[in-house]
Amino acid sequence: MEVKITSIDKTEYKEVVDVWEASVRATHHFLKEEDIAYFKPLILNTYLDAVNLKGIRDENGKIMGFLGVADQNLEMLFIHPSYIGKGIGKTLLDFGINHLNVTKVDVNEQNEQAVGFYKHCRFVVIGRSEVDSLGKPYPILHMKLENNTNI
Repeated sequence: MEVKITSIDKTEYKEVVDVWEASVRATHHFLKEEDIAYFKPLILNTYLDAVNLKGIRDENGKIMGFLGVADQNLEMLFIHPSYIGKGIGKTLLDFGINHLNVTKVDVNEQNEQAVGFYKHCRFVVIGRSEVDSLGKPYPILHMKLENNTNI
């Protein structure tokens, strides 16, 4: 399958949010319905504009997954459930590290699949917060990319 990573235009935000919602519903089982409803407009109207947003597309240009980076921090990485486990997340993360200087990520502790993914990709836990950035009761692990010279 031919894939390419491209910038995402503001006109594509609805498609991005659809991918986000499908991904969250497949992976963030700890979230309540009201949490998803709370975050959805924030993502659409605020968060997407605050990051360098890149998407990975199939041969028809449809977004399979995306990442958003700000200040070397991976702020978001979401893959449509149809493509989870097919290397899309790793491809996007590698792009973020190699082209957008990603060195840090905050991840929901309860999202064990994501925590394992980042650990597999050489991120280590450097801290923990009891609540997320909005004060919601979802513990966050603060992770940083291990220095290649120390491996």
